Amino acid sequence: MKVRDAMHKGAFWRESNTNIREIANLMAQADIGSVPIGENDRLVGMVTDRDIATRAFASSIDDPEDLTARQVMSEGIIYCTEDESLEDAVMLMEQKQIRRLPVLNAEKRMTGMLSIGDVGHAAPQALSGELIEAVSSHHA
Repeated sequence: MKVRDAMHKGAFWRESNTNIREIANLMAQADIGSVPIGENDRLVGMVTDRDIATRAFASSIDDPEDLTARQVMSEGIIYCTEDESLEDAVMLMEQKQIRRLPVLNAEKRMTGMLSIGDVGHAAPQALSGELIEAVSSHHA
């Protein structure tokens, strides 16, 4: 099975200068835990609900509501492609211990997101169980 057959289509991203309140509202409205962040039409990072909690509100910043996505995001993008096998994408998620992967097409355009839930619905139970165990393990 290819990633394109399992991914959530129609994913979106926001610019790096987007205020974190807007990012948080978007997460709440769409019931998602992360938002890909871009600059100059390229993905550059990801803001997760954890990033907002730990880098904005649990930090020494005087007014966290003035922060932008750039200031709280996890930099760098780990992604997969539509044409990759689902097994390869799951292996990447396991290795990097991540729960969500942006999915890019051959032109490097984001076309979807692959999450643990997507894998759980599309992959054999052994593969999805392996992923859940890998990304849920305690950090050393």
